[in-house]
Amino acid sequence: MGTAATGIDEAAGERRQLINVAYRLLGSLAESEDAVQEAYARWYALPRSRQEQVLSPGAWLTTVTGRICLDVLGSARARRERYVGAWLPDPLPDRAEWGHGRGTDPARPADPAEQLVLDESVTMAFLVVLESMTPAERVAFVLHDVFRYPFADIARVLRKTPAACKQLAASARRRVPLAPAPVTAAARADVVRQVKQAWETKDIAALVDLLDPAAVMTADGGGRASTVPRPVEGGARIAQYMLAVADRAPGLELLERSVNGAPGLVARQGGAVMTVAAFDVAEGRVSRIWVVRNPEKLRPWTGSGTR
Repeated sequence: MGTAATGIDEAAGERRQLINVAYRLLGSLAESEDAVQEAYARWYALPRSRQEQVLSPGAWLTTVTGRICLDVLGSARARRERYVGAWLPDPLPDRAEWGHGRGTDPARPADPAEQLVLDESVTMAFLVVLESMTPAERVAFVLHDVFRYPFADIARVLRKTPAACKQLAASARRRVPLAPAPVTAAARADVVRQVKQAWETKDIAALVDLLDPAAVMTADGGGRASTVPRPVEGGARIAQYMLAVADRAPGLELLERSVNGAPGLVARQGGAVMTVAAFDVAEGRVSRIWVVRNPEKLRPWTGSGTR
């Protein structure tokens, strides 16, 4: 009886790890939570005798969650072809800014955003690269390179040989661009702060200087919020677009906030979060901007400490 209870307790304690795996695989909080909930539903549907035969509930749950995510990734491509405009991963607030003003009902499961560990593997730049991989490549790469699972374990998720999984991870790795010169968090924050100041003062010359001439801005409105339907390319064009937004949205307030663990900006109007922007910085200039305006993806920011 004690062994069975220990296994159940161990399974319950795996939620945090599973959410972290699922979000990196799917880029969606809602889909990640659904995948983890489905994995737990399958675990608790097992007869007690079958649960007792599982040597590692955590490994069992990871395998099942990985397979569910693989299926979701396979169908996501078709769904995203029907998505209005560009699709971007869900932006995440910093843990310290999460949960203010929310209920504290202990019977209510913790929100997935509260379970996530923010590191380099959840930056918007990294998640966008993951989107370029095939579902099997993404699973192999994330489980091995990010979470350090051995290929023998990954083979059970993908139902392939360890050697095949190793090849998939290597193929995925080739899709990851060579890392530019490292940028410190302080330097990145300073550039984002200057962008904020230039936008607020409508200083187009300063904005153009802060943006790489080849910079690209991608926006996700999901058909639920107005935004540019296609990426805006070129620092000058992006600066012009940003100032046009400032002219059309009087009273819009910009706040410096952590977005997916990196310095970003949150735009608020009338106390409501309207936009979350993530930045990639290289050689002192902004090279990429990812703008999320789809209100479905901004739910973690509602009531979070964006005061």
